[in-house]
Amino acid sequence: MCGIVGKLNFDGQQPVNPELVRRMMDLVSHRGPDGEGMHVSGPIGIGHRRLSIIDLNTGTQPMCNEDGTVWIVYNGEVYNFLELRADLRARGHIFKSSSDTEVIIHLYEEMGVESVKCLRGMFSFALWDERKRLLLLARDQVGIKPLYYTNTGKAFLFASEIKSLLADPSVERAIHPGGIDRFLTYHYMPGKETLFKGIYKLEPGHLLTIRGREVSKHQYWDLRFEKTPRSGRFDEAVETLRELLPRVVKDHMISDVPVGVLLSGGVDSTGVLRYAAELSDRPIQTFTVGFEGEEFADERPFARLAAQTYGSRHQDITMTAKDFHGFLPEYVWHMEEPVFEPPAVALYFVSRLARESSVKVLLSGEGGDEAFGGYQNYRNLLMLEGLKSAFGPCGGMLRFGLKALGMATRKNIGRYGDLVDLPLSQYYFSRTATPRTFFNRNKAALYRKDFASALDGERSDMPTFRLFERVDGQPPLNCMLYVDSKTWLPDDLLIKADKITMATSVELRVPLLDIRLLEFAATLPTRFKVSGWSTKRVLKAALKESVPREILMRVKTGFPLPYGRWLKKDLRDYVFDTLLGRGSALGNYFSLDALRKIVEEDQRGADRSTEIFCFLVLELWHRKFLGGISGQAHEG
Repeated sequence: MCGIVGKLNFDGQQPVNPELVRRMMDLVSHRGPDGEGMHVSGPIGIGHRRLSIIDLNTGTQPMCNEDGTVWIVYNGEVYNFLELRADLRARGHIFKSSSDTEVIIHLYEEMGVESVKCLRGMFSFALWDERKRLLLLARDQVGIKPLYYTNTGKAFLFASEIKSLLADPSVERAIHPGGIDRFLTYHYMPGKETLFKGIYKLEPGHLLTIRGREVSKHQYWDLRFEKTPRSGRFDEAVETLRELLPRVVKDHMISDVPVGVLLSGGVDSTGVLRYAAELSDRPIQTFTVGFEGEEFADERPFARLAAQTYGSRHQDITMTAKDFHGFLPEYVWHMEEPVFEPPAVALYFVSRLARESSVKVLLSGEGGDEAFGGYQNYRNLLMLEGLKSAFGPCGGMLRFGLKALGMATRKNIGRYGDLVDLPLSQYYFSRTATPRTFFNRNKAALYRKDFASALDGERSDMPTFRLFERVDGQPPLNCMLYVDSKTWLPDDLLIKADKITMATSVELRVPLLDIRLLEFAATLPTRFKVSGWSTKRVLKAALKESVPREILMRVKTGFPLPYGRWLKKDLRDYVFDTLLGRGSALGNYFSLDALRKIVEEDQRGADRSTEIFCFLVLELWHRKFLGGISGQAHEG
């Protein structure tokens, strides 16, 4: 795992300044504390910070081919590199290292840009072909590893993190107004855009080439659901999955340094530990985090049960409101994009614990819900769609009934009544966002008039609306899984997973997002994944004989970080001072009276913790990224 940076001047006569490449590298030193290197030759300059995981002695980057005409900087792991290397050797290629990095170079020599399609893993890389004067950027199929870029008109720059791009004075630091609206709609930034105008993410499964001044982007992989799902019995699918899971986990354990497991106490991480423990010749180290206070749900007893079951060496820590408060500015600095993800703060502390225990690589259960339909929201919305079909033209009765039931039970059932008259494509923005979120219902009252007029007028939900067009005709579950695999997964969960663990110089791997598992799950009938009240059916069945029943049957709770209570009580003064104090940047976009009302409503008992955390992220983002970039900025 590493950090990569680079710049290509379009004017072939203008050399890249090595000091600029050095500054870009320094800003991602946390991604690679074990080594560094750069290659600067005329108009191209590339740099690399290394976290040594595989081939500790000869995997130095930038790396080149035998005659120095192809250079690469690479971040990630290619899990099928051994079989690719064997094939390349049979074709006459000679290797000077045992790294997966060199495999990509020789594969490119053999196949050109099409070589990206052969890679299975998590990666982002930049490859410079001196002969063709071509720069190739690529990002893995799912979007596990980030890659950002910008085109200034005179040069093209790329980096693992945005802060490195901002090291170049020619890169404009201007806010994209629509980005704020998009963030409030989704609680993260879906798609290629960032909050910076002109700075973009390379989307998952895409490659980008630059030759001369011509920049071309191409999608090389997509998640495709079968029009007619594979036939066969449920037990056959379970058996196939049982054969696939250990192969996938084994590949993700390839490492020349110790590998541990991040335990949440849920089915997915416990299943990963089960296979990791079976495949390891030494006790696996496992880690989890809990929170101060007896009134909070605690994942640690379930994590300890999993650790005891599989004989791992387990450690856990307790996080406090003070820890949460102290890390918030650093959270924003490392995430870079505005993202509503309070559990990321806890991830930092447990990743740091792993690093202090000499573990450089952690396996996680992330992705099982998106592959196999694990969220309760999927189940609830499928039931809603079934009721809508059953009621047909009598939808008004259904709407009234749901709202009445919600009032009678004082639960959230009534909110589904607002969705009765809408097709799925208009109300399912992603797992965390619907037209009925607080922001989406109250934007008109929140925005200043001058800011509202500066928005570009595009529908805030356009990213997912376009994705629904790609899966037109698919069952509702597949539509939701596809949307989440293209938005919520790469732009929220995986950004958190990469940025926060790399802040502690730890590599996080996600076996359940191996494309073999994703493609297998996409072939299954939806009832194998969600049926009635049951979610993630096929995965739970595959793990039934090996995962403790207490974990397998427990109700999914998510990550129970008590940030809402902390914001309301322990951090009350901090919230008021940060959001409403003198000089708050939020006043450029929102009515301060409306902001004050939200904070006061939260104090009076209404739960506005989501909105308050989002506002804190935006305010701290302005302070961190519009107040100057330096190598020391992340320290305070």
